[in-house]
Amino acid sequence: MPWYKRLRWRLVGSQFLVALVGVSIMMLATRIIIINMAPVVIRPLLEMLLQNPGDLLQTEADLIIAFRNAVLFSVLFAALGAIAAGVFSSALLWGTIINPLRMVADSSQRIADGRFDERVTVPQSSGMAMAQLVTSFNQMTATLEEVEQQRVALLGNIAHELRTPLTGLKGYLEGLLDGLFPANEETFAWMTQEVDRLGRLVDDIQHLSRIESGQFKLDFQQVDVGQLVQRVMAQLAFQAQSKQISLQVAPVNHPILALADLDRAAQILINLVGNAIRYTPEGGQVWLSVQANGRFAEISVQDDGLGIPPDAMPYIFERFYRVDHSRSRTSGGTGIGLTISRHLVWAMGGELTAVSSGLGQGSCFTFTLPLA
Repeated sequence: MPWYKRLRWRLVGSQFLVALVGVSIMMLATRIIIINMAPVVIRPLLEMLLQNPGDLLQTEADLIIAFRNAVLFSVLFAALGAIAAGVFSSALLWGTIINPLRMVADSSQRIADGRFDERVTVPQSSGMAMAQLVTSFNQMTATLEEVEQQRVALLGNIAHELRTPLTGLKGYLEGLLDGLFPANEETFAWMTQEVDRLGRLVDDIQHLSRIESGQFKLDFQQVDVGQLVQRVMAQLAFQAQSKQISLQVAPVNHPILALADLDRAAQILINLVGNAIRYTPEGGQVWLSVQANGRFAEISVQDDGLGIPPDAMPYIFERFYRVDHSRSRTSGGTGIGLTISRHLVWAMGGELTAVSSGLGQGSCFTFTLPLA
């Protein structure tokens, strides 16, 4: 970029241009005033002081010239002062605006190169406006750095989750080739289980990707929340009975109609109730309740199972996060069910929250849907 197109030189040039225009106007106005007003002011005084009319015109001309020179000298002195002020203001502008902007531009280039830990520091003399700009810029870079860390962690988690069933399959295949495992129904059943687990993980990742990118449609309709709960209870009754877990539903005195996608709402509730059954020991209980709360229908799933420690609460809705890694994997969870559920709730205009008193104290998941 040519030097005359750079912002700092344009600002400096504008300062000099303002000073030059001001000085030119002052000199032009002074000249007009001297030519028109000086004779009117000086001549009466000369008539009183001079008795010889022959010298009046010459003396008047000399005084006008002297007066003009004095005014021009004053204007020139003022012009020099204006130029000095322009230079000072340009230097001040350079220090408070140009340098911080240049630092932001340099940092932006480094961020574009992948250095998301970049931050900008400016002196306090730069002013509040520049400080706000730099603060917003640093907040943006911090967000980008966090997103990049999440991206790296996500890739690592996906690789780890995919590696686990693949390692199991490889082990079974090698065992079959070496004759360590018999080629019977039980061996193939274990291999099928690993393939199904791998398929569920891929399906969940694809589903989450579509949800987060908004590439799915919702079929909004009036949903009787009480009937929705009964439907999910019937679907998961066998799973609960196999662990001798009691599923209980609080009675609903009147129909509660929500505006939601029926299948998506059922998917959310199935995931929450399924998790409650999965993480509740045999002989435990799971309670479901429905109520109208303001403008929303509120559905709660509470259990007396493993619970969630306080330090894990902020992360339970993140992708692939597990409170108990070993139990989650052995029970078949992919680690992104809650993430999918929360995004679905958000898409329908509600919210999904979790509460737990700690390990061994059970947990309660609640999601809301707008009332119809």
